[in-house]
Amino acid sequence: MTTNTGPLQGLRILDMSRILAGPTCTQMLGDLGADVIKIERPGVGDDTRKWGPPYIKDAEGNDTTESAYYLCANRNKRSLTVDITKPEGQELIRKLAGKCDVLIENYKVGSLKKYGLDYAGMKTDFPDLVYCSISGFGQNGSKSHLPGYDFMIQAMGGIMSVTGEVDGSPMKVGVGIADVMCGMYAAVSILAAIRHRERGGIGQYIDLALLDSQAAWLINSGSNYLTSRQDQHRLGNAHPNIVPYQVFQTRDSYFVLAIGNDAQFRKFCEFAEAPELPDDPRFKTNTDRVLNRDVLVPMVNDLTMRLSTQHWLDGLEKLQIPCGPVNTIKEVFDDPQIQHREMEISMPHPLSGKGAVSLIGSPVKMSKTPVSYRHAPPTLGQHTDEVLQELLGINEAERSELAERGII
Repeated sequence: MTTNTGPLQGLRILDMSRILAGPTCTQMLGDLGADVIKIERPGVGDDTRKWGPPYIKDAEGNDTTESAYYLCANRNKRSLTVDITKPEGQELIRKLAGKCDVLIENYKVGSLKKYGLDYAGMKTDFPDLVYCSISGFGQNGSKSHLPGYDFMIQAMGGIMSVTGEVDGSPMKVGVGIADVMCGMYAAVSILAAIRHRERGGIGQYIDLALLDSQAAWLINSGSNYLTSRQDQHRLGNAHPNIVPYQVFQTRDSYFVLAIGNDAQFRKFCEFAEAPELPDDPRFKTNTDRVLNRDVLVPMVNDLTMRLSTQHWLDGLEKLQIPCGPVNTIKEVFDDPQIQHREMEISMPHPLSGKGAVSLIGSPVKMSKTPVSYRHAPPTLGQHTDEVLQELLGINEAERSELAERGII
């Protein structure tokens, strides 16, 4: 197994989350060295195991039980099956919590209370435990009882209203970004709570809502509204505060031009053989360009359509003007820069006919305590015996009895 070199080695996390937000958080912490114990329902497991195709293929080319979706957020974890609906399962969770620094869960609000596994039921016995709950709408408020999924949160949280073509219908982001961002907020919050505990404090409760985090990362669009009280509408690929900053058509395809200041705009215009534009009163400053975008953008598009995408990329990159191709996902992973940065990795996997699975690598590059890839996304219950023996001293005969009774 790969050596754990991460800064979080020694930190242990009891991961009772599933789908994407919680697993994104715990995979990130696992990459950084934490020991993540993933609790799953016996015989069922994380819902995303079945969210396919595509699935891992076995040696005969047949689908296995592991979907690509599940693989994306469950690296560096050990899978332990426990039926928490049974008293014996609840007792196992409590014993494991006593061996962990963090518990993270994303059950529907109130669901764990009936098992005595909510924060109120745990904090007295485990005062040092950092307990993080992720839900659709938070633990209080008029909508707290409702379930929440990424798609509906994107809709309710405003991002769909500003995504899509100007005259088109509301459009979601192409990946589960509300879940992913909530998972990142969860990771930061957990590390902050651990820091507080290390400085002489105790454990605490973290209440994270998908809707809250979605509202938080409306960033400049949300701030624009709060400052002006004017609703933003869809701008397609345009930027509400910077012009020109969008996709432009070329002779053979498309590229992104992302001009962030007046000096860049002047250099672009000179390269595009339109040196008069920066001195036009309508376009002299970014504020002018934003106010006159309906005039300027068609003019820029007329310029870019004359020549190939490669012409613009090669020339503008030399001038340090931000631009880039519109890549497909295949083109992303074929990019030499992505390959150099090891954003595609391979890990041994027992179900893969190739002996290994390809995964997206961590973007975190640390000079002294780099991330490590120690465990491929585990099969259901792969580490049940190992964890129960290692942490709780439950021997083989006792584990067999628990398995026969459906506890593990």
